[in-house]
Amino acid sequence: MTRTPPEEVAVGLPRNYLRPCLLLLLAEGTSHGYELLEQVAALGLDRVDPGGLYRSLRAMDEEGLVRSTWQPSTTGPARRTYELTDEGREWLHAVAGSLAEFARSLDVYRRRYEALALDASQART
Repeated sequence: MTRTPPEEVAVGLPRNYLRPCLLLLLAEGTSHGYELLEQVAALGLDRVDPGGLYRSLRAMDEEGLVRSTWQPSTTGPARRTYELTDEGREWLHAVAGSLAEFARSLDVYRRRYEALALDASQART
């Protein structure tokens, strides 16, 4: 039995990529959950489960990475607003360094793959 290679295999972002994205967005400014849900798509997370986003925010609140307060709204119910703490800012800098290292590894992989693909293409011609 032979298998047809797929056109593209989705590998996806690391599962815990949501947390650094939330910390980055909160470093840019105080926000509430719904705004954060809309903004994470710009960071490559276009299918975030709202429940997962709120669970991440709650966990980071319990860990002291973010601080939440209820803010009254003129158009509806009060909203829980999140802001980054000093500890969250330190965590953001640490994870940014780790992600930069990950990006370097991916770049090495990509360059080696492209060289391999080019060699294979030239061998066929």
